[in-house]
Formats: sequence, C-alpha cells, structure tokens
Amino acid sequence: MGEDMLAVEKLKEAFGGDIIQVTECAGQVAVIVRRDRIVDILRFLHDDGELLFDHLADLTAVDWSGKKTPRFEVVYNLFSIRYKRYLRIKAQVPEEDPRIDSVTCIWKTANWLERECYDMFGIIFEGHPDLRRLIMPEDWQGHPLRKDYPLFLEEDQEWPVYQEVKKKARELAVYDWYPMLLEKEKAEEAAQAEAEAQEAGHGTNA
Repeated sequence: MGEDMLAVEKLKEAFGGDIIQVTECAGQVAVIVRRDRIVDILRFLHDDGELLFDHLADLTAVDWSGKKTPRFEVVYNLFSIRYKRYLRIKAQVPEEDPRIDSVTCIWKTANWLERECYDMFGIIFEGHPDLRRLIMPEDWQGHPLRKDYPLFLEEDQEWPVYQEVKKKARELAVYDWYPMLLEKEKAEEAAQAEAEAQEAGHGTNA
C-alpha cells in the first residue's frame, strides 16, 4: 500500500461517510471531506501514530465561482515530519454560509493562515482566537482573491485612505533621491564607455 493510500484507508475506516471523494493529480492525493468534521479528521491525521501529520504546511482556499458547487474549498496541505509524507485535505464551503471550524487547536500556525484566508476569500473560521484581516487594511471592502472581485476600481470605490496616500506620495516626490542617483550612474557609465572608446581608438592609430 502506498504511503498516501495508508492515510486514505485509515480515514475511510475511521470516518467512512464523512469522506466525500478521493482524487489524485500529478501524483498527489487529495481527500475531500465534510466541513463539519474537519477538526476531528485533521486531529486524527495529526495524532495517529502511523500517520503523524504534525506540520500544517499551508492552508488556503479555492474559489470555483461558476464552475463548481459549493463555490469554495478550504485546502489543508499536510506533511509528516517523521514519515516524510504529504497529504492534501479539502473541505467544501458554500457561498451562502462560508464558515468552517478553525484548526488553531491543532496547529498554532493555522492562526495566521486562517486570517489570510479570511482576508482574501471571506471564509469565516469559527473559534479562531483573533479573526481579522492580515494583509489588507481593516476597513478594506471585499476579498481580493474572490473571482468576482473587480480587477480595477473607480476612484469613488477605492479604499478611502488610498487617496491620502497618493496625495502624500506626490508631496514627498521632491525628496525622492533615487531618480537623481540613477541619472548620475547612467552619466558615469556613459562617460566611462566614451573614455574606453577613445582609448581604444588611440591604440588603433598607434
């Protein structure tokens, strides 16, 4: 039995009807599970002595807007440090109720990963100790990695503070020394190239 399939078989034995689907792509096994059992399933994978998926390598989401229902999947990429095994667990989350239990009780690193997922996709992690935006400002509207998030915003739709930032950037542009230094470097390079060309010309005439 393959190392990945050992985890799959033990999951099927322990959770049976909570396993929705098992897929394999590019040699990677993924198990889709019911979202209401996510904590129990991941704790089992973490604690079982033959599996020991003790490292949450990544936690993210996928927006299948217009392609799949439910719309969202929360994805957990697991790694066993002892056994050097990878496993991907997915939980489907509906658009009308984008909630799933937090797994910070299993991995502390889930804290910031879940915050990022909430920030970018709007997935609410129930029981998270400090669920707030991680990347975008607190008063940002919308979730940038959702498929329906606009690529460009009208000026009246922009983050209000952005107008202040642009204004301040224009005011401080006079103190930007980088363009001046860049021009100086270009002038020095041009002068050096001209001097080398002249020296090469003198050598040919000799």
